[in-house]
Amino acid sequence: MRAADARLRGLHVLADDGGWSWDPGALGEAACAAGADVVQLRAKRSGDRQVLAWAAGLRARTRACGALLIVNDRFDLALACGADGVHLGQDDLPPQRIPGPARARLLVGRSTHTLEQVRRALAEPVDYLAFGPVFGTRSKSSEYSARGLEDLARAVALASPRPVVGIGGIDAERAAGVAATGAGVAVISAVAGAPDPRKAAGELAEIVRRAREAGR
Repeated sequence: MRAADARLRGLHVLADDGGWSWDPGALGEAACAAGADVVQLRAKRSGDRQVLAWAAGLRARTRACGALLIVNDRFDLALACGADGVHLGQDDLPPQRIPGPARARLLVGRSTHTLEQVRRALAEPVDYLAFGPVFGTRSKSSEYSARGLEDLARAVALASPRPVVGIGGIDAERAAGVAATGAGVAVISAVAGAPDPRKAAGELAEIVRRAREAGR
């Protein structure tokens, strides 16, 4: 585990290929322009060639705006595009199976949905955790019910000093409450489903920034 990057506790925008009006490249560009701290490329439906094309564009944009680029699921694609990290779900490759040289180059995130999964993840070589769904969500299927802010706060305390990112059903009305727990804030539909993704991401980035400053 390396020292925590402060950007991991900020706004994460998932650039998702789940059938939105905007493709991941456009969503990531909007997030960067709006001041997101992290762009996560989440492409469950697309082939490797398309994912790498989006990733190459996002790599250039995130570098220009000072954001982190995280690739979902695949550490090989993360390495191929020069991303900052990879995010792994519970059913993905175990973090300890990532080869050492790759691990040295990448931040590694881990999805968790229960406090027991948080405890298990703390024994793994990961740099940050995602926890959720915090609220009910239609953006991604989940076998888990809404966890709520109290469990999110418990996850933050349990994982400290590793960052925790709340995900699931978070919008502009809920983002401040999530950030107030000390967690980062990850969104999908709040940006991808908005008429103006850049405007939506900008509002969220400002809410998260103010909440973080108030908590210092």
